[in-house]
Amino acid sequence: MITCKADPALERHEIDGFKFPLGAYPIEPLVPKPGYTLQFEPADGGEDEGDWEEWPDRYIFDAVISADRVEPLCKMLLSLFPGRMFPILDVLGRDAYREIDPYISYDLIGSDRVTDCLRRFRDFLFEDGMVGFGAMSEEPFLYLFVDEHKIVTIRAEPTYKEKVERVLHSFDLEQCEDPAGADAAAHEHRSVLSIPKDQPDLLTPDEIVERLRDDWQLILNVDPDQNLDDEGRPLGVTAWRCILRCEFPAGPTRYVEVILRAGCLREAEETAFDAVDELLERSGTGEPRDVFVVASDRLKPEQLGPVRTQARKLRRSEGGAGWLIASRWLDE
Repeated sequence: MITCKADPALERHEIDGFKFPLGAYPIEPLVPKPGYTLQFEPADGGEDEGDWEEWPDRYIFDAVISADRVEPLCKMLLSLFPGRMFPILDVLGRDAYREIDPYISYDLIGSDRVTDCLRRFRDFLFEDGMVGFGAMSEEPFLYLFVDEHKIVTIRAEPTYKEKVERVLHSFDLEQCEDPAGADAAAHEHRSVLSIPKDQPDLLTPDEIVERLRDDWQLILNVDPDQNLDDEGRPLGVTAWRCILRCEFPAGPTRYVEVILRAGCLREAEETAFDAVDELLERSGTGEPRDVFVVASDRLKPEQLGPVRTQARKLRRSEGGAGWLIASRWLDE
């Protein structure tokens, strides 16, 4: 079965019986304190019906619990959700101007598909310090997110407040002012997966993210028409590295790397698709059944330097809004 596995050589940090995730642990003295905080937030004041930012009145729970109990707590909380939900994934990615790649599905996904991925990729999702995940539903309004420290956040409409509290109390969690987990002190993050070359059924983090994007129908949740950094500052035209997956009716799936310059995500991906068309024509490869963008990461000028020396030439991509620097098959 395609899955993943934490590196057995990694040591788990534990203090007074409180276990920390393998991928997020304190590096200074800390007294862990399980429990949860509770706050009330009024409905957002948006005007457009259906706006994702228009959340209703809700209670917010932030729960700290020992790492070995995070997974069963999440399973119990997900049982409060309806049968279909919107999955969420945050990944500390490779984009030079954005710390976290935020993915969300705008299509309702069956709970069985969500829980199956949680089971198959549990060591990545529940242990790795470079990823957070969750889900939300609109009717009823419920939001669950497990961040990279494996702190559990729940947002729930008022009618679900007591239900959430009962779940938390069943895990011996009580409301308190200052619960303390890995993020309560100086701490480190690390990736935790074992990736032996002789076990292809054990996936890398990038491969898992790709699978989750397919299974959960996730899209990168950034403005496709603006090129902004994490502070909201416009960047203008930047360099990009795009990875695209080509699926052929017969033959193996192949991946293309495209280096280009563009002024926003939409321009970058349009140019990347054009580059794939040109590469297919140049190489005489048959027409693919589908082409998917797997990654679109911006590069800083110093990162582009070595790539530029490998580029065949710099040219304007026909039909695209960006400038194509280089493209190649990753398996060649």
